[in-house]
Amino acid sequence: MKALLSLLIASSALAAAPAFASQDLAQKKNCMSCHGVDKKIVGPSFQDVAAKYAADKTAADKLAQKIQKGGAGVWGPIPMPPNALSDAEAKSLAQWVLAQKKK
Repeated sequence: MKALLSLLIASSALAAAPAFASQDLAQKKNCMSCHGVDKKIVGPSFQDVAAKYAADKTAADKLAQKIQKGGAGVWGPIPMPPNALSDAEAKSLAQWVLAQKKK
């Protein structure tokens, strides 16, 4: 009985945790409509973004804000619209994007 209770508590904690960033989350939030992991679509590939910001220790915070607020001019004239994500989702996605290094 205690094991079942522990399992229920642990699973409810996971359900309340911020979304884990992955390609699935990027697809769910429509990021993949404009960005490919390894190819430019409308915006840059995630690998290109990761390469550009590889040495920037503040990149995750900067990218999280760009994901939420949108931006223009860094990658060309086509603006990226703002996206309705929580702070945790945006930060998680930014960290995932930065991990997409070319192999």
